[in-house]
Amino acid sequence: MKALVFEPFSGASGDMILGSLVDLGVKESKIAAALAIFDLKLEIKDVEKQGIVAKKVEFKREGTEYTAREGHVRSYKDIVRQIEQSGLSTEIIQNSLSILERIVDAEAKVHGEQKENVPFHELGGLDTIGDVVGSVIALLDLRPNIILSTPISVGSGFVDAGHGLLPVPAPVTVEILKHTSLLYQGGPIASASELLTPTGAAILAQFVHHSEPFLPQMRIEQSGYGAGSRDLPLPNVLRVSFGEIMDLLRDEVEVLETNVDNVTGEVVGNLIEVLMAEGAKDVAVVPALMKKGRTGYIIKVITAPHDAARIAYRIMEETGSLGVRVMQVKHRFVADREEKKVRVRIKGVEKEIGVKIGKDAKGHVLSIAAEFEDVKRVARELKMPLKEVTKIVEGTFFYP
Repeated sequence: MKALVFEPFSGASGDMILGSLVDLGVKESKIAAALAIFDLKLEIKDVEKQGIVAKKVEFKREGTEYTAREGHVRSYKDIVRQIEQSGLSTEIIQNSLSILERIVDAEAKVHGEQKENVPFHELGGLDTIGDVVGSVIALLDLRPNIILSTPISVGSGFVDAGHGLLPVPAPVTVEILKHTSLLYQGGPIASASELLTPTGAAILAQFVHHSEPFLPQMRIEQSGYGAGSRDLPLPNVLRVSFGEIMDLLRDEVEVLETNVDNVTGEVVGNLIEVLMAEGAKDVAVVPALMKKGRTGYIIKVITAPHDAARIAYRIMEETGSLGVRVMQVKHRFVADREEKKVRVRIKGVEKEIGVKIGKDAKGHVLSIAAEFEDVKRVARELKMPLKEVTKIVEGTFFYP
């Protein structure tokens, strides 16, 4: 499986991400042509950071360098409109707008403003458009099977922002990270410095599937370095590597478990629906004989780590349980999943039924399963056994 791995040991910003991807091998001309739509000229040069040669990204317009802090402010609506009307592919536009929305949502939350009134400290510069759109183009051009990141170094101390001194990581950056599974850490230098910017956090949040405490086992085929603006005691660069790891995806999960002996089957059935609606990945209930000969249930829930506390609270709220255990699970291996609708002729009648397709990272089909609710509906409409409809759907559907 092809993997792209970011190593933000010296933090990450939009220009560092873009620079690292260009150094990795993405064609500079492809990005430059797209950014010319926004009247931005992309300039990339080699710089040395503590003995490491890295790509430094700059943007110019009509011969003038622009940066996010120089006050070239545009409203969020103007930026959205400009990207929507750029003529770029739908995939590039949607990902770019999603990244910008992560930033503006975080700004609105931190400053207690409506989106329309947010002071765009991060969005005000034209270079933010260049960093975001350029990075999206580069990542979509590479199309790895999975994108990983080691823990992000965020810096330390305080940073001088538009609202005065703010702690590192900046509140907007924390708000962006809060809604992801990205790992981050303070440092690595003692002097005050902001190493992770909101734009850098938002781009990684958009594309990174999950963080790994250490580099995964992989055969590296290419690597690249993107340079930051500051000179630090350590190399102020972002490294990215492209290579091959195992065929199955890895999904970080936590397993929650609790025993209950004072609830009815109806309560347990409703609990399954509630937890799945809350975002649980799977719920299983096992009948059990408990203390004093009472019958009860063992409830097991698989959930994403960042959802675990919320899911545990709902379990206690719904069942009256006084405690939920977190089982020691490192991760799980999962197939890549795709859901689509297919039209199948049954008893001379054409019906639309959903199917779930499991594939490995190379695109090999591992399983095809008909959507239960659709099969049940068709079975009732045609007055057929459910298992017969399932057999017809899964037996006649061929995935290319």
